[in-house]
Amino acid sequence: MGTVNKCILVGYLGKDPQINHTKAGQAVASFSLATAEKWTDKDGNKQDRTEWHRITAWGKLAEICGEFLTSGKQVYIEGKLHTREWEDKDGVKRQTTEIVASNMTMLGQAGGQSNQGNQDNQGSQSSWAEDFDSEDIPF
Repeated sequence: MGTVNKCILVGYLGKDPQINHTKAGQAVASFSLATAEKWTDKDGNKQDRTEWHRITAWGKLAEICGEFLTSGKQVYIEGKLHTREWEDKDGVKRQTTEIVASNMTMLGQAGGQSNQGNQDNQGSQSSWAEDFDSEDIPF
């Protein structure tokens, strides 16, 4: 049997996507996504925890993310977990783990319409937004 590397997240954008281009001209979008977990502990106290995820999208999907996603938007992201390493300007080895997105669907828009973007199709603009304090994002 083979292996599976698949991540599915539903969360809120912490900041607008940052769009860059490779030397070959391919678009790359980077953004943070918050997911939250809430529970009641054994003493009856309400608890919550927010997890921040690094998301990277490439090509047409990156362009769609850059055009339609903004801070606070709720999105569904599907992709794979990827760890990359590099050496910074001081020669220190660095490492980060991110989700490389293969599919993005904007959620929470008025009228119940679904707006999707993946490497094969385009998305439409969503009208739903929720405010996040960008100071809460750890990266």
